[in-house]
Formats: sequence, C-alpha cells, structure tokens
Amino acid sequence: MRAATVSRFGGPDAVEITEHPVPMPGPGQVRIKVAAAALNPVDAAMRSGVFGGEERIGLGWDVAGTVDAVGPGVTWSADDRVIALATGHHTPLGTHADYVVLDADTLAPAPTTLDDTHAATLPLNTTTAAQALRLLALVPGQSLLVTGAGGGVGAHTVELAHQQGLEVTGLASADYKEFLISRGADHFLARGQALAPAGFDGVLDAAGLGSDALAAVRDGGAYAGLWPGQEPRSERGIRVGALSVQADGALLTELSRLADQGVLLARVAQTYPLHAAVEAHARLAEGGLRGRIVLIP
Repeated sequence: MRAATVSRFGGPDAVEITEHPVPMPGPGQVRIKVAAAALNPVDAAMRSGVFGGEERIGLGWDVAGTVDAVGPGVTWSADDRVIALATGHHTPLGTHADYVVLDADTLAPAPTTLDDTHAATLPLNTTTAAQALRLLALVPGQSLLVTGAGGGVGAHTVELAHQQGLEVTGLASADYKEFLISRGADHFLARGQALAPAGFDGVLDAAGLGSDALAAVRDGGAYAGLWPGQEPRSERGIRVGALSVQADGALLTELSRLADQGVLLARVAQTYPLHAAVEAHARLAEGGLRGRIVLIP
C-alpha cells in the first residue's frame, strides 16, 4: 500500500509516497480502509522537524473510512463507516495512507449527514477543541476569548463553547466576523484590535499570541495553548496549560453526534489525491485556507 512519509525534514518536497505492506490488526485493533484524511498544520510541523525523530515518519492524524479488518476482542464490524484520530509524532505510518491500523477504542461512528471528505476534517480539530475546553474548566456564563477563531480548532472551540453556555468572543481577521457570529460567537474582535486587559475568565490561544493573550485573562482565570512548551509563564494567579491532544473514541462519538446535529460545521477547502501530497503540503504552506485540505487515496 501507499503512504505519505518523510525520511528527512524540510519543506513540502520532503514528503514521499512510499510503499509498505498492508498492516494487520492485532488484539483490540481495527484496520481502516482510508477514504479521506485531512492535512493539518501538525503534519507540516512533523514534516519540518519540529518534533524531531530519526526514522521514517508517517504523516496524517485524521481519518474517515470503513472498517476493513478487525483483531480479536473487537466489536466493530467490516464495512462500518468510522472516523478516528491517530495521535503520535514518531509513528512509521499515519493516516495519509491507503490503510491504517488503530486501537478500536479510538474509533467513532462517522456522522451520517456528512460524506467521508467532510467527516475527515473533524477528529483532530474537534477533539482538540473539546479537550482544551475541559482544560480551561469554565462554567456556563463565564467569558471565553478564542484567538485564531477562524481556524479549524478555533472555530470548533467557538461552536462547542457556545453549546456549553459560555459567553464567547472570537478573535480573527475581519472577514471572519459574519462566519463566527453565525457559529455562536457572542462578540467579535478583528485581528490587530487592542485586547482589554484582564477582561476574560479564560482564553483558548489557538493563534499562539502567548503573553498578549494571557494579558487579556482576569486575575485567577485560565489560559490554554496548543503547543506544549510554548505557553507563557503564569502570572496573577492564572492557571496556564497547553494541550497535548489524546485520542478518545467516546468523546469523538459525542462530537460526531454534534456534527449530525449541526453544532459542528465541517469545512473543506480543497482536496488532493494521495499521490499529490507534495502539492497539498505546498498549498497548506501558502495559507489563506478556509477549511482543511483533504487527501483522497
């Protein structure tokens, strides 16, 4: 089978399409025939060496497809439509492949209202948003600032925070205002506007503003970043954390249900065939995408 991998770090041209044996599921595992797999900024970070590694690394964290084979002790059945999140920075094979083997408890039923291409955009970004909100531990009625609110994680955080009863302010480029208000933001700030000091109970800093975002949190509030090790130092009694996302099939099942209910909107910017992964990475590097690039085997 084919898989997108890197054996050296660099730009988009570091991505290779390599041949591998079709993996076999072990006890408690499932093999998925990949129908679609989103391309995320974390894949570009892996490709460029942010997370290091000395062996060939497989790319891809998101997957939508059908169950193809199961190992002992698994209740999933062949041809079940599923989505899943494959976490890990140094795995030999990721989801940008014809097949992927994952632990059965990381899978969730695919949303019935979405095709595989759109469903493939959900696992990483929605799981990250949901786990970041858990990390912040705000309660209904409290105020949340989401920086980078136009991006995949940011927009889903706005949607989930609204659904949880938080008062949400989205910070993004000015042309995202109408979109974010439609997705549940109570207030909008255009990128470049001054942030009111100590004005929010919590912030999800999807844009990586660091100390500037921290300054917008009230004394004793909460800050969550998305890149462990890059979060600002705590001050004024603010809880500071950075999320290391974890695959969670039960959580993803609930998020799939919310997608079917229209709470979560799947956004696809462009699709590329798997063999054009280099071109897909180049397009991601250009920026300006409204939604995810999705690779189709």
